[in-house]
Amino acid sequence: MEGPLDFNRWFGQAKTLVLQPTTLCNLDCAYCYLPFRRLGNEMSPEVARAVAASAADLTGSGDELDIVWHGGEPLTLGRRKFAALLAPFEKLRQAGRIQHSLQTNATLIDDEWCDLLARYQVRVGVSIDGPAALNTRRVDLRGRPAFDRTVCGIHRLANYGIRFSLIAVVGAEGIEQPESLLDFLSELGPHTIGLNVEEMEGVNNQRCGITQDQAERFWHRVLNWHKTHDGGPALRELDRLAGYLRLARSGRGDEWCRYGLDPIPTVSVDGDVVLFSPELAGISDDTYGDFLAGNVRAQNIADMLDQAHRLRYAREFMAGLRRCEAECEFWDFCRGAQACNRYFENGSFATTETDYCRLTRQALITALYTATKKENVA
Repeated sequence: MEGPLDFNRWFGQAKTLVLQPTTLCNLDCAYCYLPFRRLGNEMSPEVARAVAASAADLTGSGDELDIVWHGGEPLTLGRRKFAALLAPFEKLRQAGRIQHSLQTNATLIDDEWCDLLARYQVRVGVSIDGPAALNTRRVDLRGRPAFDRTVCGIHRLANYGIRFSLIAVVGAEGIEQPESLLDFLSELGPHTIGLNVEEMEGVNNQRCGITQDQAERFWHRVLNWHKTHDGGPALRELDRLAGYLRLARSGRGDEWCRYGLDPIPTVSVDGDVVLFSPELAGISDDTYGDFLAGNVRAQNIADMLDQAHRLRYAREFMAGLRRCEAECEFWDFCRGAQACNRYFENGSFATTETDYCRLTRQALITALYTATKKENVA
């Protein structure tokens, strides 16, 4: 039986709290993993106050905590209700102990929303999959394309001077068009671009059909694009790889894993808390039950983390991480990938390699190795 020391070997202090202010989303994207996105369940200020109390404990050592408002679409809550959820965190924010982040489809952003986001210094991430031809699976509840409304929201953020990042889900079409994808995204003016190769998770139970060879070619072309666009937006995946390589080359590779994986506590609208992957919220099955570590109205999140080693899926995840460390040649960089991918792809947290590993982590490393080898030969 694993104990607290085993958990602390793999997981560091929580740096991120994901909060679900509402289950409702005004879009119906084809690959969405959220099971209750058509229901209008909303987080209450009572739950937000309980989370703020936990955040105060988690930041007692002086580290900043990222409060991420994510999924459904947070802006469907409306400005008044959203501001009421932000209010319990305000003393912590002004003291520099927490930072708000928001992931949105941007279709509802107007000047009033920009005022609120600026007032609370909210970091904004926008989901958009590229130009209109690559964005066709992002539609509203009536099946109408969301593209124009998302771009309009992005322009409002830019005009208001609010920095934003972009995250694109890369499907079977985008994997063959990285240059068009990146040209379009960079022209929107983000400070960072994230590229999520499509995954099977939550209620999205279909594999994307992208092969590892396709992914390697994609990342090779992304690397080439990046070399010719110096001064453009940062690419999240390449920045992560560059950070690892800098430490490894300077003999400080042990710093890469010094702080452990983020346990990423995720708080649902009713205060229920799951660990490791927001995609597990609202999911249950006969083997693992409801994945709950507790409810924030009854228990502090720090206490939940102290007892996390007792959870079956936590024990299995740690067993999977041990196997990855022993068996995988990409371990030093990857550090074990994602819990939810193991579960949704393989049916168990104790498994190892997933499509996420192959298409995002391994394919990126292999593409870099191939490119470097060709340059050395030339």
